Amino acid sequence: MNDPKFIPTGVKAPHGARVMEITWADGHKSSLPHTILRGYCPCAHCQGHGGSIAFVAGGDLEIRDIEQVGNYALKFTWGDQHDSGIYTFRYLRSLEEATPEVPPVNK
Repeated sequence: MNDPKFIPTGVKAPHGARVMEITWADGHKSSLPHTILRGYCPCAHCQGHGGSIAFVAGGDLEIRDIEQVGNYALKFTWGDQHDSGIYTFRYLRSLEEATPEVPPVNK
């Protein structure tokens, strides 16, 4: 069974904005700063292969494109053409509590 906490019903990332908003099927709304999204990019280039997640500063913070990956994730193309991170819906929901100093905790 799909948990409504991890089913997005709307995604807003207006051009020029620095915060992406996601509305979830349970009625919750997440506001995710681009610095957090990019800093915690889950791709192997940014995070390595060690399994732990760390904030990686830098990179262009403009979201140029958002693609849905199956029924479980989103993929972003950033202003510098970086596009290898696949952000599961569960991971995106966990990012709302993350800061550069405190990594996300998957729930």
